[in-house]
Amino acid sequence: MIRYADIQDLVVLKEHDRHISESELENIVPAKRVLVMHQGDDFMGWLRFGLFWDNIPFMNMLYVLDGYRGKGNGAELVSFWEKEMAKEGYRQVLTSTQSNEQAQFFYRKIGYTECGALLLPKEPLEMFFLKDLTR
Repeated sequence: MIRYADIQDLVVLKEHDRHISESELENIVPAKRVLVMHQGDDFMGWLRFGLFWDNIPFMNMLYVLDGYRGKGNGAELVSFWEKEMAKEGYRQVLTSTQSNEQAQFFYRKIGYTECGALLLPKEPLEMFFLKDLTR
């Protein structure tokens, strides 16, 4: 089951999502900027997003826990998010990953195309990916 996170999900999200401050997580959950995936009572993963330039949904974090990877769960979570964004009237979505991570191949496989990059000092190249939701 995939749904928007609620206040009860904060405990498990704070336990697993170490890429965001607890206070920011507490702000974005009520704003419906986090999706969670469960199988029965088991927490499987989450997708966190914001808005790039305040008008293009940008997937900041997609994480599927170890025991649930390689089974299509990540693609299912992203697909749910894309459908939600399309229902909200968005025509495109964005995400990014570092060039030394395997995620770039996953995003290409599910229909994202490279649209730019950013190189910060002492960091691998950050690759940006776009998907057109109107196709």
